[in-house]
Amino acid sequence: MGKSTGFMEYTRQVPNEREPLERLNDWNEFHLHMSNDELTTQGARCMDCGVPFCHTGTLISGMASGCPINNLIPEWNDLVFRNRWREALDRLHATNNFPEFTGRVCPAPCEGSCTLGIIDPPVTIKNIEVSIIDKGFEEGWVTPHPPSQRTGKKVAVVGSGPSGLSAAAQLNTAGHKVTVYERADRIGGLLMYGIPNMKLDKAVVQRRIDLMAAEGVEFVTGVEIGKDIPATKLCEEFDAVVLCCGATKPRDLPIEGRNLSGIHFAMDFLHGNTKSLLDQYTGGSNGSNGSGGHHPPISAEGKDVIVIGGGDTGTDCVGTSLRQGARSLVQFEILPQPPLERQADNPWPEWPKILRVDYGQAEAIARDGADPRTYSIQTTKFVGDENGYVKELHTVEIEWQKVDGRFTPVPVPGSEKIWPAQLVLLAMGFLGPEDRIIEELALARDPRSNVQAEYGKFATSVEGIFSAGDMRRGQSLVVWAINEGRAAARECDRYLMGETSLP
Repeated sequence: MGKSTGFMEYTRQVPNEREPLERLNDWNEFHLHMSNDELTTQGARCMDCGVPFCHTGTLISGMASGCPINNLIPEWNDLVFRNRWREALDRLHATNNFPEFTGRVCPAPCEGSCTLGIIDPPVTIKNIEVSIIDKGFEEGWVTPHPPSQRTGKKVAVVGSGPSGLSAAAQLNTAGHKVTVYERADRIGGLLMYGIPNMKLDKAVVQRRIDLMAAEGVEFVTGVEIGKDIPATKLCEEFDAVVLCCGATKPRDLPIEGRNLSGIHFAMDFLHGNTKSLLDQYTGGSNGSNGSGGHHPPISAEGKDVIVIGGGDTGTDCVGTSLRQGARSLVQFEILPQPPLERQADNPWPEWPKILRVDYGQAEAIARDGADPRTYSIQTTKFVGDENGYVKELHTVEIEWQKVDGRFTPVPVPGSEKIWPAQLVLLAMGFLGPEDRIIEELALARDPRSNVQAEYGKFATSVEGIFSAGDMRRGQSLVVWAINEGRAAARECDRYLMGETSLP
């Protein structure tokens, strides 16, 4: 490393964000950029630790430790420190097809396993990553690179989320003719419709899709495989098929009153909002203006909103509801509140299970004066009005106790409470992939209902069909989806050609 004592001389610095109350007035990204000088200083903090854990991408205690796509983090940190940005971009693209996505939405398990983090705040890896790729686009360094020759093989990729796009990009690099099928009206899957614009501007997504199209990838939208086109037809017309359909079956809350109007799955809410936002603009590629003329099919405006679920999707529901003008907002989490610091049973390099204030909670605090989250709480029933619309929730506080060797939520007597609500958003995660394609192709499943395909091989029980991402592993991080899409492309290429040079 060029600055071997940098970690002792410089403190961690992260970029500023737009003021919460200001950004609630529009759908622009809330991230701000740091200067080149600030970024080179942060790169200098990478400490030449000898055995870096930041790029390992292993699972420890069921959670990612280090970067799942094995980004060469110390290398591009050093290159940024030396102001060799063009080379840093090459090292970044060597392992990551879409650093502009991961640099915005990844929770940065790399920083959780940074060696410097044992004694000091970790290196600002995520921000350096996104700064490299954004500079690359600004400088015109990111250009289409179509393959020099074609193999004559055709591959269908079903699903255009991060795993599908990364598989398509790699297979196209290998020279295969790739067609990506997406049932929505825009390419991007989770990146386009599952993540709100203020977190990941859709112009950023569209920019990469346009680049892939210029490299020869064909995109087909508004076509649902298994419904509009039989899945078996793809097997007949293509030399191989890669299924990257995600884990889109939401976890429901089947309690009394669930059939009332005004109770929605989070993804229906988020998808409808982003589509409405994009539909205001020619081509639908920029959702960066305010809310004028914005009329989503599910609106929080003027309502008491309750978000059930404390993960990233729940946070996105919070941020979206606030921008739509929710009257009040509460977020329920069934688990206890995390500690402020690592506990003894959560040592480095595990992902630190600590209390974080994400962008949505920060905005709620700024607007309403309090964190919207309520922990260790369970919804017991929904109650509606005379017209069949939800008007309130009934809850009870819980304690987690071991029952028959398993931790179980046990109601606390006398802790019952009634909450007003005209909009309830269920953000409790996902149970697995939808059934249509799997059943039509008679694919084997694992015990969790995902497509059965061994990690590292990605081949399903039907020859010539591969699967990757959430459809294979279950709900997970964008970086794991990219990891699997790249690896599935490698194995698909090996199947088609007998060998592969894909990384």
